[in-house]
Amino acid sequence: MDLASRYKGVVGFVFGNENSGSSEDSYVERLLDRISNGVLAEDRRTAIAELQSVVAESRAGQLAFGAMGFPVLIGVLKEERDDVEMVRGALETLASALTPIDHVKGPTNEVQPALMNTDLLSRESESISLLLSLLSEEDFYVRYYTLQILTALLTNSPNRLQEAILSIPRGITRLMDMLMDREVIRNEALLLLTYLTREAEEIQKIVVFEGAFEKIFSIIKEEGGSEGGVVVQDCLELLNNLLRSNASNQVLLRETMGFDPLISILKQRGSTYSFTRQKTINLLSALETINLLMMGGSDADPQKDSNKITNKTALFQKKLLDQLLMLGVESQWAPIAVRCSALRCIANLVDGNPKNLDALSSKVLGEEQQVEPALNSILRIILRTSSMQEFIGADHVFKNFCEKNMDGQAMLASTLIPQPNSMTHAPFEEDVNMSFGSMLLHGLALSESDGDLETCSRAASVLTHILKDNTHCKEKILRVELEASMPSLGTPELLLNRIVRYLAVASSMKSKDGMPGYLYVQPIILKLLVTWLADCPSAVQCFLDSRPHLAYVLELVSSASSTVCVRGLAAVLLGECVIYNKSSESGKDGFSIADAISQKIGLTSYFLKFDEMQRSFLFSSVEPAQSHKPLTRSTAASMAEIEDVDESVLSDQKNEDHPILASIFDAQFVNLVKSLELSIRENIIDVYSRPKSDVAVVPAEMEQNGGESDKDYIKRLKAFVEKQCSEIQKLLGRNATLAEDLARTGGSGHSQPDLRAGSGLDRVQAETLRRDLQEASQRIDTLKAEKAKIESEASMYQNLAGKLESDLKSLSDAYNSLEQTNLHLENEVKALKSGGTSTSADIEAIKVEAREEAHKESEAELNDLLVCLGQEQSKVEKLSARLLELGEDVDKLLEGIGDDMGLPEDDEEEED
Repeated sequence: MDLASRYKGVVGFVFGNENSGSSEDSYVERLLDRISNGVLAEDRRTAIAELQSVVAESRAGQLAFGAMGFPVLIGVLKEERDDVEMVRGALETLASALTPIDHVKGPTNEVQPALMNTDLLSRESESISLLLSLLSEEDFYVRYYTLQILTALLTNSPNRLQEAILSIPRGITRLMDMLMDREVIRNEALLLLTYLTREAEEIQKIVVFEGAFEKIFSIIKEEGGSEGGVVVQDCLELLNNLLRSNASNQVLLRETMGFDPLISILKQRGSTYSFTRQKTINLLSALETINLLMMGGSDADPQKDSNKITNKTALFQKKLLDQLLMLGVESQWAPIAVRCSALRCIANLVDGNPKNLDALSSKVLGEEQQVEPALNSILRIILRTSSMQEFIGADHVFKNFCEKNMDGQAMLASTLIPQPNSMTHAPFEEDVNMSFGSMLLHGLALSESDGDLETCSRAASVLTHILKDNTHCKEKILRVELEASMPSLGTPELLLNRIVRYLAVASSMKSKDGMPGYLYVQPIILKLLVTWLADCPSAVQCFLDSRPHLAYVLELVSSASSTVCVRGLAAVLLGECVIYNKSSESGKDGFSIADAISQKIGLTSYFLKFDEMQRSFLFSSVEPAQSHKPLTRSTAASMAEIEDVDESVLSDQKNEDHPILASIFDAQFVNLVKSLELSIRENIIDVYSRPKSDVAVVPAEMEQNGGESDKDYIKRLKAFVEKQCSEIQKLLGRNATLAEDLARTGGSGHSQPDLRAGSGLDRVQAETLRRDLQEASQRIDTLKAEKAKIESEASMYQNLAGKLESDLKSLSDAYNSLEQTNLHLENEVKALKSGGTSTSADIEAIKVEAREEAHKESEAELNDLLVCLGQEQSKVEKLSARLLELGEDVDKLLEGIGDDMGLPEDDEEEED
């Protein structure tokens, strides 16, 4: 009863007491009592049917059921599984209790009983486990109502249900088995799986492991591919959930089933011209799948880039480009939403892939008699389409085609060959046989009427992509000349000059009503000019060769009627005329342009234009890449009716929020403008901090006067030069301080006069002090090095002195010891010399003692000698005996030996 008690607490909190809606409460309570305590099975079934009817039609009934009905029906599902009718009725009642009742409109803050019931049931993990176990029942309605209950729970409490299903063994497996069930149950299971896999990565892995790809494409084929109904849409939504930001699942699909089943959905068969609403949604879903595969996975995945390249290569090998060109370019009867999505897929397919770029550049479309390059057909879409979204999609193709593709840009630029005046002003219907460049120039060189200016701006956007980061193309197209709009006007006109003139025309006609295109004509043309002049001094020189250009751009920057974006881009264009200006001609060099900015606009106001532009919606909300919301049942309807948005949206939007501008001003261009802004600020400071040019005119003061001596002349010249140097330093200091102050003021968005760094003279003096300080620092470093060297040598000598000192101390100690000994001996000698009788007595005693010791030593030596003689005697006796044995005459041999040795006793012994 914990379930009921918790719900009653919620109801009491919302409604104040437990007795509100008493009639429904009592009726529901009686029915629940009959279900739980009834004796007759038929009566219990009738009660559960009545309860289902009350809960399905009354919010109060739903609320009362939630307060006390869940434990009763959960008990029926647990204990009466064999009674199919009771289980079916209990499940149908639970489904009704979780389904919101919409036909009764109440206050917006009114409590929704169905949501409360869903929250309460989803908290019980045992209930989820019980419901999943019911999917294995044989009864059709039991499985059907169970799936409806799980879908309702997932719709309102997705995270809780996902965790519960993951914690139940084989929970996902049971749901996947339902895809092979009867059609109605399969569709419910499919819808449930699309909810489950939207964000749960672990569930996505399990679903794929259970063979989701095979089952999805099997259902799509069974339903008729793109011609199928909403089931195909659900299958593709489930497929997109499994592939979105999941590189491992993309690899598994590519290496198991391949991309053939997916591309076959795009192929048009039979009724090619028939596009129903559901078919449009199915094709959009399949194209979204293609885009997901070309994204390669999430940004955090290290294998994203390699997987992206592999997917693009595999898709191209399956002839995807042909299918996309058919849908996006050739099938003009296809809905605009499909064409736009196909164009975005083409752009993503060629992005960063050289082989795909080459294939697109060489691809031709049409029948045998009338074929033309695919790029020409896409350009025609840009120039002719009335759909804003289609223009954006086709322009995105050229953007990705030209991105880091120098050869492709050069190929397109080489076709820009002016046509005769009659061909230039021919209607668009006659441009089928034109080359790409001729068609582009045709769009750029139209008349100055309203619609033609909009077409010119679209052509200018394509030309921007061709010129981006390609100096060779910029200089080549600088030489393109167009015939004058009227033959009477004379000489041909440079393409750059024509584009600037159209910019001025658009500015003058901008106040007219009824043409939403003027909201983006000027910004697109300015983007072209900014891209063209970036890092191209020759383009800057060509732009400044016509003096009205500079005057017009200066006026555009300070124009109050222009938008923030237009004023900011015009300011960037002026800044490029300073930082990329290599001219030394007076009036066209960087100093002259900076001076004109200062005089006509004011540096403070000029720098503020940058800050206003950076704070605008277009620059502050730019995204790194085009992002599209996932295509679900709720968003599919709006995506399929994209053509209904164009005109209605434009009438209500502000100038800065135009959808085309949000697409044209991508992250790369915004980053370019930001980097140019920093360079412009630094270069203007540098221009004001250095001399304008070398002075070639010699002042009159430097000529020697008549009768002036050389000494006086030299002295006067020296004073003149010192004076000039002082004035130049002061002028440079003032200019540098002014430029720094204005740059800082522009960066902060408002004036701060208290933050000035001081006068120019102070700055010059500070620079001098800085150099002196640098020199002093260098001298200090040198002295520190010498000091360290001297300290090292001093330490070495100190150690050596310590060693010598210890040696000297040892010698001194030895010398002192010798002196003491010598002194002692001298004292003894003196004592001996001056000694008396006592000394003589001592001497005599010493002598006696010495004799005794000598006598003792003599006796000891004599004893030792006798021992030796005894040993020798024994040796002689043994030798004599041996000689006798040998027959020798011993006496004769020993004759004379005893006399010599002075040992007569030996002879006596021998005689014996």
